[in-house]
Amino acid sequence: MLKILFSPAEGKRVGGDAEKKELFGATDAREGILNAYNKIALSQDEEQIKKLFGIKKFKDCEPYINDVFNSPLMSAIKRYDGVAYEYLNYDALSSNAQEYLKKNTIIFSNLYGPLLGGNPIANYKVKQGNSIGGIAPDKFYKERFSYQLDLFLAKDEILDLRAGYYDKFYKVSKPYTTLKFLKNEKTVSHWAKAYRGIVLNALAKNNIISIEEFMTLEIENLQVQEIKVIKNKTEIIYNIVE
Repeated sequence: MLKILFSPAEGKRVGGDAEKKELFGATDAREGILNAYNKIALSQDEEQIKKLFGIKKFKDCEPYINDVFNSPLMSAIKRYDGVAYEYLNYDALSSNAQEYLKKNTIIFSNLYGPLLGGNPIANYKVKQGNSIGGIAPDKFYKERFSYQLDLFLAKDEILDLRAGYYDKFYKVSKPYTTLKFLKNEKTVSHWAKAYRGIVLNALAKNNIISIEEFMTLEIENLQVQEIKVIKNKTEIIYNIVE
């Protein structure tokens, strides 16, 4: 089967009605960092909260000030609301495509660490790169979940659609495939996020289960320019043609 590694987003949808379920991996391994987050979020210390959330005005922090252990839950693939997720357009997908995403997408959260797309999570806010009560999330989760991820992915092929920052959470130790997007021969940033969402949408719609199947998939406005193999990484370089 194909598993897709994906990034979270700064934006989140509020609310949720998902049932509480076990998260990916050893749930108790998250306890320390979740407790540290809760301690700050519920502290009423405006400066600490603004710093953790990466928000300048305290009133803008209010939607995120909640107890993550006792808040409405929503599946991770639906909770996030950034550029990539806008282009993924989860709500418009069929139920089968949504199930594909819930089972085969692994999202690397700045609070929860690695999550399956279907894992239910609370609304939260942690600015990328911020520590949580002195805990650096990338190091915390790399130490605690790398072995579990290696085992979980042992029999799967991997398509890594993460932004570069999230490599810090988990280094893939087996052969994997990643994508690079060029426009007018230049690497793009905003459009890279958009096309990661577009690619994930296409994978789900077409129930792609292998890299071989993915290579035959035609994605609008994307044209393969080059394929590079460097050690265990195969990089597919796309031109955005419009």
